[in-house]
Amino acid sequence: MFGAGKKKLAIAGATAVAVLALSGCAGGDTDADTGDAGAGASDATLIVYTNSNSDGRGEWLQAQAEEAGFDIEIVGLGGADLTNRIIAEKNNPVGDVVFGLNNMFFEQLKAEDAIAAYEPSWSDEVPADAGDPADGVYWPLVQQAIVTVYDENTVTDAPSDTDDLATDSAYAGRYEVNPALGQATPQLVLASMLTRHLDEDGDLGVSDDGWELVEAYYANGSPVVEGTDLYARISRGEVDYGVLPSSGIAARDEEYGTTTGMIVPEYGVPYVTEQVSVINGSANEQRAQEFIDWLGSAEVQGAFAAEFNAMPVNEGAVAEADPEVVALLDELPRQEIDFGFVSEHLGDWVEKVTLEYIG
Repeated sequence: MFGAGKKKLAIAGATAVAVLALSGCAGGDTDADTGDAGAGASDATLIVYTNSNSDGRGEWLQAQAEEAGFDIEIVGLGGADLTNRIIAEKNNPVGDVVFGLNNMFFEQLKAEDAIAAYEPSWSDEVPADAGDPADGVYWPLVQQAIVTVYDENTVTDAPSDTDDLATDSAYAGRYEVNPALGQATPQLVLASMLTRHLDEDGDLGVSDDGWELVEAYYANGSPVVEGTDLYARISRGEVDYGVLPSSGIAARDEEYGTTTGMIVPEYGVPYVTEQVSVINGSANEQRAQEFIDWLGSAEVQGAFAAEFNAMPVNEGAVAEADPEVVALLDELPRQEIDFGFVSEHLGDWVEKVTLEYIG
């Protein structure tokens, strides 16, 4: 199903996240005057924030949660926007649970005391270092690689290094680039590039080479077309390359008849591990904890993996994942990224890129 292709450097990523409107966002049916607002009623509506509700995931979760007896309202936003929203609301929380964000964003929420520690019932079924081993504030659900992809049926000149996509004029306009830095994947792409060019004496801790690469990447790429899938553009010959989370490859190969090749560097590709946590100050804290116990369980994560070609972190759910997905992630080396360092600098990096390179 997956063509390995030339495995070199992956530096970019773009998958648009569907946004669901927030309506009726009262934080549950609890009485703030009772002194027990943190417990929450068993029939309270849980406001679930996520950036992982696209491609039918939100609808699937809504249906499964209802069957399990949970009344939830899903609010979907891009990763950075969602993180900023939760931080802005921390003194008067609206949401009860947040999931789908990666370590980078959860580190920001943790630093702002916007999420609360809770050890879920399945904590011993996931690797301790996959979430927040220091404090147990957030816990891992799903992991996937972010890879630069192309169709082996049409591309015969994939570069030996994905930096060439940005710097070699032969590839100008042939790769898709997502300038929406309010989303999780484009921010991770930026972090993946810049963490390879750190320089304590450089601008914002990055060398000139790093900033020149980023500038070229945005200048020479073909911007995402809103509402148009990367593989639709590849099939029409509009672009040849783009970035996609690994979980989306199989479905697109089936839909578009492509044979996906990947460009993977020796040092690895960025991985995202989607996490979950209770929002600090939730009016339905106990019910939110019960929801997390359910969501991260081997049963639910196994069903999710089977439905969406995902790779669960819960070891009890791995058997339900597609063997080819398991093999793919075993094969792809993981890029080492210091998410704590990135979270401290990302805001400044995004601001510079937005003002100077995207406009």
